[in-house]
Amino acid sequence: MKQNNLKGSLILALAALIWGMAFVAQNQISDTVPTFTVNALRSFIAAAFLFVFWKITNIKTKASFIPKDKEGQKQYLAAALMCGTFLAIAMNLQQFGIALYPKGAPAEAHAGFLTVLYVILVPIFSVFLRKKVGLLVWCGGILSTIGIYMLCLANGLEAFYFADIIVFCCGIAFALQILAVDKFVGITGGVKLSIMQFFVVGIISTICALIFDLKALSISALLDGVLPILYLGIMSSGIAYTLQIVGQKYAEPSVASIVMSFESVFAVLGGVMFSNSSLSSNESIGCIIMFAAIITAQLPEFKKKKA
Repeated sequence: MKQNNLKGSLILALAALIWGMAFVAQNQISDTVPTFTVNALRSFIAAAFLFVFWKITNIKTKASFIPKDKEGQKQYLAAALMCGTFLAIAMNLQQFGIALYPKGAPAEAHAGFLTVLYVILVPIFSVFLRKKVGLLVWCGGILSTIGIYMLCLANGLEAFYFADIIVFCCGIAFALQILAVDKFVGITGGVKLSIMQFFVVGIISTICALIFDLKALSISALLDGVLPILYLGIMSSGIAYTLQIVGQKYAEPSVASIVMSFESVFAVLGGVMFSNSSLSSNESIGCIIMFAAIITAQLPEFKKKKA
């Protein structure tokens, strides 16, 4: 049982902020740059950025990136393949889904809501993996789901798109990736696991891009999308996913999923900042409920510290 959910939650909240802003960047390039190309570029940028960071921070120790023993190498390979494959599925489904929303549709809101359904999926999957999930975490998960609904689908379900189904599947893949990270992060270390999983995502996305994206790819569109892709690569993929891995060292996966679901709040706020729109009363209520959900999930940690 991990004993510092509060510390982990603060780290994961910062990751959620970066991810929330990433929905704006993803929406900006969804109509011009094909899905697999976007994720191949952002993943290789992230892997390169983090590898340089890892090398700089390990100059004195001269640590080896890959273990020399065969058993360690097998564990690293398993970690890279499992985390990277789930993340590749999740990222590509998310970007593909966002690209499918018609113009004028609230893409950030719908994608934000459906992506963070992992809030409920993680505890459910955890039960099948025989992990103990506390009652307050379940309550927090239910509250956060209600809050996300109020925040992102304030006008109900009448505006339902085919893209919603794709993004819902992305939420399932993210839930599996969260559990995979929880399994391997103690073996590889946070930054190493982040580098390896993004390298795998880059390879998978590149193969898919060569098959599906070549006809739709435009050099001018790539040049126009440089800034969003750099944000997605360095900030969203490189820094935020590493914060996720580090944060999950301290927080239980069910608690981690609730805190990371706050990215939906930041996604809506990002849309407000860049589109000059305003929050409705329902959306404001959703923000309050989401905050209550995070506090509810943290109550066991506060009780431990008080004792």
